[in-house]
Amino acid sequence: MKSLKHVGKMKKAGSKVLVAFRTLPGESNQALVIPVASLPDEYHDNIMKLVETDEAQSAFEFGEVLFTRSFADGRPMLQALRADGRLAKVPTDDVIMSPSPGSEIQLHQLNTLIAEQKNCAVDDLCTFVSGAPKDKPEELVKVKDISPTSETTAPLKASANEALSDKDIAKSYRSQADAMYKEAARLRKEADDLDPPQKKAAKTKEVESA
Repeated sequence: MKSLKHVGKMKKAGSKVLVAFRTLPGESNQALVIPVASLPDEYHDNIMKLVETDEAQSAFEFGEVLFTRSFADGRPMLQALRADGRLAKVPTDDVIMSPSPGSEIQLHQLNTLIAEQKNCAVDDLCTFVSGAPKDKPEELVKVKDISPTSETTAPLKASANEALSDKDIAKSYRSQADAMYKEAARLRKEADDLDPPQKKAAKTKEVESA
């Protein structure tokens, strides 16, 4: 069976994960993964079909594709996974990848090989990510840590036939709006730092005498 890029498993529990980001800015020893078993059925099917596409397999990071695609219910994938707490930050030496059939390598070792190919440091791998937010890891996603004990307990999830309520959708929209507002404010500040706006000279209004 052909090995798929971005697909791995946790070293201790053996549970399947999809690697959204192989490293994080400022934390090259941490990866952002999606525990597959925790996904609702409809999300699981959508995301597994996506990772098999040529677009996903040619992408440097799976998160680049997640940022531009939506689930069948219309929710943007990366934002939905973030809002639902289905992204986990884990040490790269706890993730096992299979770059070719029959071979296994720890993610941190694979990252080292990729960095050598790109002639850069492992810390710089995050700079090759395109199309996704550049925020700090804790601002990019609402993550949870996976421990050997917590891997066996899947978080509460919706059933396959459960529809999102208007309240749930509104909550997601507000979360996205807040994130966009913060991003816009950050970009505005960076723009002002690069090119400070000129203060407009106050104009004196002449008062006509009666």
